[in-house]
Amino acid sequence: MTTTHENAPAREPRRTDARLNRERLVAAARDVFAEAGPEASLNEVARRAGVGPGTLYRHFPNRSALLTAVLGDRIETLCELAETLSSSESADDALTRWLRAFLVHARLSHGLVGALMVAEPVAPELSCHRLILDAAAELLARAQRRGTARAGLTADDLVQLVVGIALSTARSHDAEQPDRLLALVLDATYGTPLRNE
Repeated sequence: MTTTHENAPAREPRRTDARLNRERLVAAARDVFAEAGPEASLNEVARRAGVGPGTLYRHFPNRSALLTAVLGDRIETLCELAETLSSSESADDALTRWLRAFLVHARLSHGLVGALMVAEPVAPELSCHRLILDAAAELLARAQRRGTARAGLTADDLVQLVVGIALSTARSHDAEQPDRLLALVLDATYGTPLRNE
């Protein structure tokens, strides 16, 4: 019994250190992958996190595991943003702000998703897609209940349009083009109803 009590305090700091190391690795990887793409140096990720390569590989045995963690972190941030916006903003402002954040996410993450799909054809991308659709659906439904967003529009429509903008402007030299295209989507979202609606 005494041994258990003596060991418990020693194990807790190790768990805390491990958790902090993992968080630092994911944060560093998020930045490194945003700068250099999904094939960026894992040694650079470890260096920026302030840990050795061995610590990185203890947490993430391969590149796919780290890519999955970064993508999951980005999705979690998007879902938390949707929740915050739905309780603190008007329905239209919440949907607009979230779609802008989703466009940034889609532009940053499409390389990660592509790399994961090559490595693991049935990767967790599918559950991530569901989380994004659920967040978009909740925000869109609020705007539709308010009567400002088109009744026939679906969350899948919006997500597909934003992903399309991200993919079609990936190599564009016009830095303003993604925002202009999103503005067109937003105009259509809140615009005059189509004749067949």
